[in-house]
Amino acid sequence: MTDIWMGISPGPLTTRVLAMAGARETIVKANLRADPAHPRALATLLEAVALWQGQKVRAALCAKDRDGASDSTLYRAAFGDEGGLLYSLDWLPALPPRRRRHRDLAGVGDFNDLRQLLLFEVAR
Repeated sequence: MTDIWMGISPGPLTTRVLAMAGARETIVKANLRADPAHPRALATLLEAVALWQGQKVRAALCAKDRDGASDSTLYRAAFGDEGGLLYSLDWLPALPPRRRRHRDLAGVGDFNDLRQLLLFEVAR
């Protein structure tokens, strides 16, 4: 079994989440509130996906900077926790903003930048 790869990209209006099992299978694609309502929300989300799928989640928080001055308080809540056996969480610099495409048929928007970051990380 291979790990689940998850990208989390906080923004001023929403936090985008993309989880993939391998290079081609998307298992979670979501737009959530910009800031979670609870400080353990991100850890709980990562644990839930790991438990649901029965595989470790390797997550990347894709934010502008690592010092907590990102668009979201998500960064500050995310790195007080090691993750343990269920998940790991690393920081990746967000790709520069680009012109957004129209929303796809699923209605949650364009996740190509997160998909690209995850695939580059899988290839390492």
